[in-house]
Amino acid sequence: MKSNMSVNPSYFQFSLFADYGSLRYLFFSLCLLIYMTIISANVVIVLAVFLDKSLHQPMYIFICCLSVNSLYGSAAFFPRFLMDIVSDDHFIPRAACFTQVYVVGTYLTHELTLLVIMAYDRFVAICQPLHYHSKMTAKTVLCLIIISVLYPVFLGGNVIHQLLSIPFCGNKLHKIFCAYRPLLRLSCEDTTKRIILGETLSMTTVFITMSFILYTYLRILLVCRRGSSDVRGKALQTCLPHIVSFVNYCISCYCDFALTQLRLDQKNTLVIVVLSLEYLIIPPINNPLVYGLSLPQIRGVIFRRLRCCKVIIAVKPKPKESQKGKESIK
Repeated sequence: MKSNMSVNPSYFQFSLFADYGSLRYLFFSLCLLIYMTIISANVVIVLAVFLDKSLHQPMYIFICCLSVNSLYGSAAFFPRFLMDIVSDDHFIPRAACFTQVYVVGTYLTHELTLLVIMAYDRFVAICQPLHYHSKMTAKTVLCLIIISVLYPVFLGGNVIHQLLSIPFCGNKLHKIFCAYRPLLRLSCEDTTKRIILGETLSMTTVFITMSFILYTYLRILLVCRRGSSDVRGKALQTCLPHIVSFVNYCISCYCDFALTQLRLDQKNTLVIVVLSLEYLIIPPINNPLVYGLSLPQIRGVIFRRLRCCKVIIAVKPKPKESQKGKESIK
């Protein structure tokens, strides 16, 4: 049994960080560059959708929500991670740790619910085009967004409630950020039932949502197969970014499953670091690049805004010469 001397510690320690000497500043620079790329790419998408009225349509609004969610999730990880890279001590307060668990968890769940909504939007647009405007009204879009936010908030609140109700007999986390499963392993109590319940709820949610997404894309493929080449091209153009994001999310879920179920974290430190960073780095970078480069409407708005900025800079009047300078020339 674990010693009671460390029951309910006020701090947790990340045990995966190693002392790389001066190399840690190189790692810091690379991770900072990644974080700045995530911020810049997603902010560009958000501003493009927000500022251009031609993009005030359900599909682009959902893409904007996806970028906002990427900013939200990465903000819970990168600032703390960057600080830990250059720090000699890797302690995090209990409240900050639980907050990180909540934000990362809601980020992942919100990503999944948005992918479900986007799949439904494309299903209605391609399979029921005549009913699209009657089904995807502004009120419907607002309700779907609210549901996609409230559901993760409910699950995240339940997770935090469980963490607050259990005592901890250790403070060393074999992770580079706070996560629900590793925290349960530090509990003084037997958390087997909590783990089984949490995994059952998570697997059920993932299975139902992914089954729905696969069903919608299957229906879309069947419709495209019977349509003309022009219809197939337009459908592929709008659905391909969603499929890429969905496949990437599936890979992220599998990595998390391999990390927690196959106990790879007890065999190889590099494996746990790579798998942990996959769903915190790849989707926030992948989503804005895929949608920004693949969809001509968003790409056109971004390029048009950039050209306007260049024109404004080019025609900016030069400061007038001072009267004293003119007199000296004369």
